[in-house]
Amino acid sequence: MTANRPCLHCKGAHGENDCPLYQKALSLYRVQNALGSSSFAGSSPAPFIGRFGYPHVNVGLLAPPELGEHVAGYDHPRGWGARNAQIPEVVGFRSSMVNSRTKLDVKNRSNVLDLAQEIALASKPVDLDIELLKRPTINMQLDGTMAPMGPSAELKSVALTSNPSIHTRVERVFGDTDLKAAEGLTSLYEHGIDENHLSKMLSTATMGIGKNRRLVPTRWAITATDDTIGKNIIQDVKECSLRHDYAYYFDGYMGNYYLVLVFPEIWSYELFETYLPSQKPDGEANYSTDHEMFAGRKEYAHNTAGGYYTARLAVSERLRKLKRQASALVLRFVTSEYTVPLGVWVTREACRKSMASEPRSFGSKEELLRGVRAFVRQRFSFDADRLLRVSTLLREQRQPTLRDFSNT
Repeated sequence: MTANRPCLHCKGAHGENDCPLYQKALSLYRVQNALGSSSFAGSSPAPFIGRFGYPHVNVGLLAPPELGEHVAGYDHPRGWGARNAQIPEVVGFRSSMVNSRTKLDVKNRSNVLDLAQEIALASKPVDLDIELLKRPTINMQLDGTMAPMGPSAELKSVALTSNPSIHTRVERVFGDTDLKAAEGLTSLYEHGIDENHLSKMLSTATMGIGKNRRLVPTRWAITATDDTIGKNIIQDVKECSLRHDYAYYFDGYMGNYYLVLVFPEIWSYELFETYLPSQKPDGEANYSTDHEMFAGRKEYAHNTAGGYYTARLAVSERLRKLKRQASALVLRFVTSEYTVPLGVWVTREACRKSMASEPRSFGSKEELLRGVRAFVRQRFSFDADRLLRVSTLLREQRQPTLRDFSNT
């Protein structure tokens, strides 16, 4: 197969080694070959809590049939983003892990839950001996919120074969049954524990008031973690003085591009997610949007879902680092490069890359919007006015005063 011919697997213009579906199938084939029977030893970097049938959910232990600390890289979104890991590689990592699962009530205790908690708390993969009821089945299903999944099978028995390495602060939050989950999340995040680790802890009932602790489906825990951390950072941002300029940031990752417009206004935030047509540059593009003003929002962002909270987190992180408050209009453009949905971690890392870029500054709101229109037309062959003219954030903005630009 040559790179300029349509891929036989996903129809993209690339070779087999760059095809995510081919890499997933190859990884699953390797797993099947490595599992000579229904028993195997593996290092687990993550648990998985399903959502179907809630409150009776599947609790899974994700582990490839291999041992070693390198397995941590199989579940490391921030690390993937930092080194620009590409779609086929991530699909290969995730598809190599067997989901050894059993059904539990979200409030019940069991040996499997205890092990899932050990895995979630640990800062390194935990070694396990796993016995399944039968060899796992191949599953090619992909998901838009979470990273891809590998084969799965019902768990018969499991034993811990290594001592989990747990950070002292993590251990302290786990042991404090009087500490609210939100306080535990924000405290650990401020001490360098990343959101992927925190969402695993939240999902496995390792934090919160003792009597309220229960399993949380992984999909829900990811968004709850981004939301909780983001809200805490935004409170700090609201105490900062306003930016002095109008600017936009731009960058992307895996075909997800973020154009972030910032205005010298009190905090507000709006996200537009636009799926660009793959074949017709001037064709119709679908978009969805959600927003919040200074007081925040009370309802879940149903239109843009988890992507709303990941981008908000990335924007607020950067503003707090700059010690500046601003109003942020975020335009996400999803192109045909994004061949396989990998989960909302992609949007978090893509927007972080955008906010880490060098901003382009303008002297006025009008100049900024003109610059944005020209840039979007040149880069994506898309009319940005389709989004700008329906923006709630732009409609609600007031004119800044001289006081806004002072340092007092």
